[in-house]
Amino acid sequence: MRGEPDAMAALLGNVQPGVIKYCRARLGKTGGAFTTADDVSQEVCVALLKALPRYRHQGVPFSAFVYGIAARKVTDAQRAAMKLAVPAAEATFERPDAAPGPEQQAVSADQAKLLNQLLDHLPETQREIVVLRVAVGLSADEVGSVLNMTSVAVRVAQSRALAKLRNLAAGIFDEPMERRAV
Repeated sequence: MRGEPDAMAALLGNVQPGVIKYCRARLGKTGGAFTTADDVSQEVCVALLKALPRYRHQGVPFSAFVYGIAARKVTDAQRAAMKLAVPAAEATFERPDAAPGPEQQAVSADQAKLLNQLLDHLPETQREIVVLRVAVGLSADEVGSVLNMTSVAVRVAQSRALAKLRNLAAGIFDEPMERRAV
């Protein structure tokens, strides 16, 4: 908060990996790369450093502050993407693509699209819980602080969300999904 370079570097070193995971999970790949998600994660880190002098500890984990900023930046990026959406037929590429081949890209894109479609069937709170718990790896206590819920409520909502996702996935694939402990 006093602007000490070593402390800021340590803080960013601790929060940046989780912020990147969160942004990638919420925004996904664009054109076979996480460029947009990584850019948004950088915006989150800059916004965090700017907001840090105004931060006051109020009995909740610091991660609630960080992921609150991240959620707002992701929402802003999603809104901007909707406004600037260019049809795929109009996109042109001037240099060779170092990404995986077309077949792997198609498979990855289909899987990501399917996952996003499945997540879209969840209420917003359950979707946030699944992303924060599974993709980012936050604890139930940390997610509870971010979403203003108790850790027990987070676990119950996560269990219901995963059960709903299993049922939806089983319906799509016409086969029962294995139950997995999370």
